[in-house]
Formats: sequence, C-alpha cells, structure tokens
Amino acid sequence: MFEIFQYDFMINALIASILASVAFGIVGSYVVVKRIVFISGGISHTAYGGIGLGFLLGFNPIYGALLFSIIAALFISYMRKQTKQYEDTLIGIMWAFGMALGVIFINLSPGYAPNLMSYLFGNILTIPTSDIYLMLFLDITIVLMVFFFFNQFQAITFDEEFAYTIGLPVDLLYTVLLLMTALTTVLLIKLVGIILVIALLSIPAAIGIKYVSSLKHLMIVSVLLGIVFNVVGLLFSYYLNLASGATIIMISIIGYFISALYSKMRA
Repeated sequence: MFEIFQYDFMINALIASILASVAFGIVGSYVVVKRIVFISGGISHTAYGGIGLGFLLGFNPIYGALLFSIIAALFISYMRKQTKQYEDTLIGIMWAFGMALGVIFINLSPGYAPNLMSYLFGNILTIPTSDIYLMLFLDITIVLMVFFFFNQFQAITFDEEFAYTIGLPVDLLYTVLLLMTALTTVLLIKLVGIILVIALLSIPAAIGIKYVSSLKHLMIVSVLLGIVFNVVGLLFSYYLNLASGATIIMISIIGYFISALYSKMRA
C-alpha cells in the first residue's frame, strides 16, 4: 500500500484532498444548513466560463474559474436583493450561461484544449504544486473569515430575520458567505470536477447534521468525513485504475447511504 508514496503526484493528490476537505467541510456546513446547495451549483457551473477564458487567453484556467466564481457570487447576492422571487430562475440562467460561454471560449481557442475533462469530472492526480499553494491560500482565507465572524455567519444561517433585528449587516454577510462558497468551488474543481462539486460540498455535511447539534461540531465532522471520503476514494481509484473524481463521489454516496441506513436502524 505504501508504495504510492513513492510518486510525487500521489503525495500532491493526498495533500490536495486534505486541504480541500477543510474548505468544503466548513463551507458545506453553511450550504447544507442554509439550504443553498442549488446556489453553490450555479456558482460552480458558471466557473466553466472562466476555465474556457483561460484556455482562450492562455493563462491558468483555475484563475479564470476563480474570477468567474467570484463574479457569480456577487451577481447572485445583488440580484437576490433586487428580485428575490426569481432567485432560482436567475441561478438556472447563470448555470447555463457559464457552461455555454465556456464551450464557446474553448471552441475559439487555437489547437486542442488539454485536460479539459479533468475540469468537468476532476483528476486529482494531475494537481501541480502551484495549485496546492493556491488551495492553501484559499483555505487560510476561509478559516480566518469563519474564525472571526463565526457568530455572525451562524445568525444569518439559522435565522436571517433575527439577524436583521439585532442589527447585523445581513446582506454583506450573505455576500461573504457566497464568496466563500465560490472559493470552495474552485478548490473542488480539480478534485472532483465542476459536474460533481455539489455532491462533495453537501454530502459530508448532510451526513454529519444527523449526529451533531451545533454548527461547530458539524464543521469538524464534515471535514473529517471529507478527508476519509477523499483518501479512500483516491486509494480505490489508484488500485482499481478508475477516475479519481467519480470514485471519490461514489465513496461519498455509499457513505451517505450507510449513514441513512444506520440512522433508520437506530430510530
């Protein structure tokens, strides 16, 4: 088993999976509790437009994904205040717009777009050291934001009306929460790909919420579950020669059904 540590790409993959687990365990807890999974899906698919722009202009597509994810988060936050009743429709439009724009940009790009499928379905084995540093930076940013504003985020997550009454800047906090979701989306793109981001962002928290009673504990459980799912999925994909992103998601789904069965038996 330990021969996998002879390869630099496997070491990078393991480090990346742990770093990503920290971010999606924390942000995924907010996403699940606040029930904004669909919004996170809209942000992740809009990121594909940035990936296409990266291929077209010749820069790292991950930076393009980061740019488009941030723009999507800001746009959703703004439009939510303007036309809240059409929020789902707007997110669906952005979802399609980002994917379509990405395809057009890639079609306009000269030559062949290498590793394109890895951005859609993930390929953690191809993560370079530079992306690991980016993931570490984004992780630190998310952890610091949650550390300093945990109570405020908790207030708007559970009860926005109460947060308004005690004078919290709800709209600003909601925007920051969406920006953290955007950052986490970028972390997960190379791990499991745009198509599968929603699953990995929501499954660990969806399991953990059945067993804990506080948001802090949910975050800890979600991070630990994420690490387990990522590492086990990575090992299975290596030894069975399977796609890493899809294997990680399948392990996560199996874990969810085992948890659901256990909860039903315990009831």
